[in-house]
Amino acid sequence: MKKKEAPLEQVRIIGIFAHVDAGKTTTSEAILYYTGRIHRAGSIDDGTTQLDWMTQERERGITIMSAATACHWREHRINLIDTPGHIDFTAEVVRSIRVIDGAVIVLCAVGGVEPQTETVWRHADREHLPRVVFINKLDRLGADFDRTLAEVRQRLTPNAIPLQLPIGREGTFTGVIDLLRDEALVWADGEENHQVQPVPSEMHDIVARHRQALLDSICETDEHLLEMRLEGHEPDFTTVQQALRRATISGELVPVLCGASRNRLGVTPLIDAVVDYLPAPVDRHPVLGTVPGHEDEVVERPSDPHAPLCATAFKIVTDPHVGHLTWVRVFSGQLRVGESVLNPRTDDVERVGRIYRMHAARREQVDHMAASDVVALVGVKSARTGDTLCDPEHPIVLETLKFPEPVIAVALAPGSEAERDRLRQAVNRLCDEDPTLVSEFDPETGEETLAGMGELHLDIAVDRLRTEFGLTPKVSLPQVSYRETVREAVDHTATYKKQSGGHGHFAEVRLRVEPLPRGEGIVFRNEAPPSEFPNDFVRPAELGIRDALAKGVIAGYTVTDVLVVLTGGRAHEVDSAAIDFEIAGSMGVRQAIRRAAPALLEPIMHIDVAVAEEYLGAVVADIGRRRGNVIAMSMRGTVRSVIGEVPLAEARGYATALRSLTQGRGAFSLEFERYDFVPDSMAEEITRQRQIDGKVATR
Repeated sequence: MKKKEAPLEQVRIIGIFAHVDAGKTTTSEAILYYTGRIHRAGSIDDGTTQLDWMTQERERGITIMSAATACHWREHRINLIDTPGHIDFTAEVVRSIRVIDGAVIVLCAVGGVEPQTETVWRHADREHLPRVVFINKLDRLGADFDRTLAEVRQRLTPNAIPLQLPIGREGTFTGVIDLLRDEALVWADGEENHQVQPVPSEMHDIVARHRQALLDSICETDEHLLEMRLEGHEPDFTTVQQALRRATISGELVPVLCGASRNRLGVTPLIDAVVDYLPAPVDRHPVLGTVPGHEDEVVERPSDPHAPLCATAFKIVTDPHVGHLTWVRVFSGQLRVGESVLNPRTDDVERVGRIYRMHAARREQVDHMAASDVVALVGVKSARTGDTLCDPEHPIVLETLKFPEPVIAVALAPGSEAERDRLRQAVNRLCDEDPTLVSEFDPETGEETLAGMGELHLDIAVDRLRTEFGLTPKVSLPQVSYRETVREAVDHTATYKKQSGGHGHFAEVRLRVEPLPRGEGIVFRNEAPPSEFPNDFVRPAELGIRDALAKGVIAGYTVTDVLVVLTGGRAHEVDSAAIDFEIAGSMGVRQAIRRAAPALLEPIMHIDVAVAEEYLGAVVADIGRRRGNVIAMSMRGTVRSVIGEVPLAEARGYATALRSLTQGRGAFSLEFERYDFVPDSMAEEITRQRQIDGKVATR
């Protein structure tokens, strides 16, 4: 890989995204094989893939951690990030989308557009990310290119246009028609490279129809080409290709290609499409940020090695050999080993000790990094996921990453007293690496609570504690992360008063609590007149309020979707101190919430079940028994798709139940949808149990 560095115009930074089992990692491995990055494509079934390198990934046959690598094709450098397809590992997808310039969305021609694909597509829409679609597994029984393309247009984007058509179907799939070049690319049995042949005679009519539709779609995005088209002239290939590239980068069109990655059919045209249609860093808009301390001052950083340094830390890994590794995407500027970077969040200036180019778990040390690089740094210990790293002389803060809140938790207890400190350190390291893992320590019970996005997510985390850290924690059954809120608005006055000889303690806080729409969190607003409530005491009162809400009021769960307005209060010129207002704020908000019709909220999950027709009735009835409801049903090839909502509390252990209902032939995915009210009878039982467990604060 000691190749001459490609200029910025010939760099592609892409992510590979897909639902579980669509063939994403197999496609990535085939890309690396054809580009010469690896000499033998690994197999998921054999556990020999380069990009799925973790023990858990190879044992389970799924991607858990995103992996980065680089390869070269047609004198272009392609930085490739392979991401997980399981909904529990959404954090890997969110942070990868922020740092790439284009995406390849891999679909299974049998399963079609599946739930995680829709989730990824929404994230990509928010980042205005150019993308191409690759319909994979066309050699499988039940594969249907036309149906999958129709689903893409219906559920993802109406702008999808096929650049290729498959030759044959299922077991007879042997190649693709290149519609722009009007030729057939055929892979003979056992051959790795295709042969160019004329379009089969039986496909002339369908190819001509699709080719005209493709040219019409491209020309409609360019006024000059549209004029030529209306005058009856067909633009030359290069002109059409350049127009398609512009339309792809602007998001006006999404090219669709097809193949079968496991047998390497259609992979080389896909790599060509990455080079031809996805953007270089210079094709994207400069990144925007603000000056630290001056949030209204917006600055930009173009993709230019001569601009001031600006990079995003998108992944934190603790490597057993080199320690704390910070993966970064460099948007602008350059930096050599030994030079320093500023972390504006912590205001730390740290020296970069080493720079590595990554190939999954393998490292290649280099002496500098520059705009368009995706590298890992040693020495930047203050960085967390989403932090900006920049030139100390030209500070900038980019928009931070937003991750979904965890919805399910387990309690961890050390296997022995000797493991207590090691368990806490290990859990903290896992949480540093994965922002959707959140831990809390209870000093009274010695329990460590670990919350995540789903049962699989937590299962993997606990497995890593055992295999990577040599721990033997005792693990509780997964517990749902409920929330508390209010249903009414109330005003309340709280007074904290204590006389103990000498200076006393006095603070009076008047506040109002109101319900907010779901997803708003906690909003604090100060409307207290400064004449009666000194500004020095506003912040302590807010701290007390937020601390009380974090610990919960009625059942010990975090309070959310509540507006707290500080309306006034009183202070004593001798006896009042900041701590008094912190205590009064905490007391006041607890008392107010108890009067404001408090309620419990539970996570509601979006469920998508794929099941054979004969088991449909049993699956629908089971969802109803779990307090769920079915929203829609559709056909997906030969399989029925049942889409609905179900409370997470009722969905625990669903994998086992579905196997039993469908004789092991059903598949499902769960994705967090929203929080909603728990039925009152259940809320009383949950609260009573928490009181028995001693999890409800009484102050």
